[in-house]
Amino acid sequence: MIITPLTLILAALQPAPPPAPTAPPVPPAAIVMTFDARGGETVRVLRGQADRSSGRALSPDDPVRIASISKFVVALGVMRLVEAGRLDLDADVSRYLGWELRSPHHPTRPITLAHLLGHRAGLTERIDYIMPLDGDLPTALRDAAGWDADRAPGGAFAYANINFPVIAAAMEGATGERFDLLMRRLVLDPLAIDGCYNWASCSAATRARAVSLYRPNGAVARDDAASIGDCPVVPARDGSCDLGRYPLARHGAAFSPQGGLRISARGLAAIGRMWLSGGRTAQGMRFLTRASLTRLATMQSVAPTGSTGGEGGEGTFFCGYGLAVHRIAHRRAGCRDDPIGDGSARIGHSGDAYSLRSGLWLDRRRRTGIIWFVTQVPEVAPRGVRSEFSAAEEALIDEAGLSHAAR
Repeated sequence: MIITPLTLILAALQPAPPPAPTAPPVPPAAIVMTFDARGGETVRVLRGQADRSSGRALSPDDPVRIASISKFVVALGVMRLVEAGRLDLDADVSRYLGWELRSPHHPTRPITLAHLLGHRAGLTERIDYIMPLDGDLPTALRDAAGWDADRAPGGAFAYANINFPVIAAAMEGATGERFDLLMRRLVLDPLAIDGCYNWASCSAATRARAVSLYRPNGAVARDDAASIGDCPVVPARDGSCDLGRYPLARHGAAFSPQGGLRISARGLAAIGRMWLSGGRTAQGMRFLTRASLTRLATMQSVAPTGSTGGEGGEGTFFCGYGLAVHRIAHRRAGCRDDPIGDGSARIGHSGDAYSLRSGLWLDRRRRTGIIWFVTQVPEVAPRGVRSEFSAAEEALIDEAGLSHAAR
C-alpha cells in the first residue's frame, strides 16, 4: 500500500482501539473455622471462589499457600528431629549445615536453631530469602548487610524470613533428606494432612484443588490453574528447573519453609488439635511430647522498637514470641495484638503474603482453636480498630461472630 499524507490524516482520525480487557473484579475468598481438641469443628464463614477460571467455590479442604503459618509447622518438624536425637536446639547449627554460619559482626558467637526459630540470630530482612535453584546459601549469608551489627546471636527479636531457609538447610544436613520430603515424612503424613511445601511433593489431585490467590484488582498473585504446573521452585539462573541440581544443606529456600506450605483449613485444624491434645494425633499416637510443645511455646518478651518486620511492628504486633510460635492478647501497654478482642491469650502464627492474610490461633485453656484466611488484601493494608492485624481480618472475625464486639 502507498502511504500518502491523506492516508496518515485518515488514520489519525480513526477512533483508538478499545483497551485490552482486564480481569473482572473477584470477590475475596475467605474462611473462618473453629475447632476443639475432641474433633468438633464449625465452618463459620465460607465464601468466594477457589479458582476464577473454573468458578470453583472455596471449600475447607482446598489447599492454600498459607504464608508464615508455615514457620509454625516447620518448628514441629524440627522438634521431631530433636526428639529423635538428630538435632539439638542449643548446639552450633554449623555442625548440621556442614559450613560455618556466623554473623560478620559477632564472628565468635555460635548461632543455634533456637536463635533461628526465635528470630534472634541477628539476621535481617535486608537479605533476600528467595533464591534461584542454583543459588548458594553460604555465599548469600556472607553479605554483612544481612546482619544487624547491634544484635548478637541470642539477642533482641527482629522478624526475618531468611532464618527459615537456614533451618531447612540444617534439617537437610542432619538427615540427608530434601526439606519438602522430610516435612511430609515428619509432619504431614503422621497427621494425615494432604499438603506440601511448594508443589513438588503434592499429587496432581491436590494441585487441582489449589486456591488461586488474587490481588485486590483481580490480577493473579499466585497458584492460578494456568501456572501451577510450572516449575515448583524459583528456576535456576539459566531458566532450568532440574530439582536434581538442588544442593542439600546449601540452599534451604527452594521449598519456601518461611511461607510456602499449601494446606487446607482442615489440615490446619489437624495441627491445632494435636497441640490441644498434648502432642497426640487424632488416632492417639504420640507425635510430640508435652515438654517439646512447652519449649516451642515458651515466650520471650518483644520490646517495642517502632520498627516493622514480617506481619507487623515489633512490640506492638509481635509482643511475645517463642520458637516459631507467636502469642497474642498481651495486656502490656502499647501492645495491639488482640484481633479477637476478648483478652484471651492464644498461641499460633499469623500469615501475610501474596495478598492473603491468615491465622491459626489456639486457646490452650479452653482447648479450642480458630483458623482463618482472606484473599485480596492490599499489601499495605489498613490496620484494624482493635489491633495491628489488618482491618480485613478483624472484619472477618466480626462476620464469624467471634469478636468481643460481635457478641
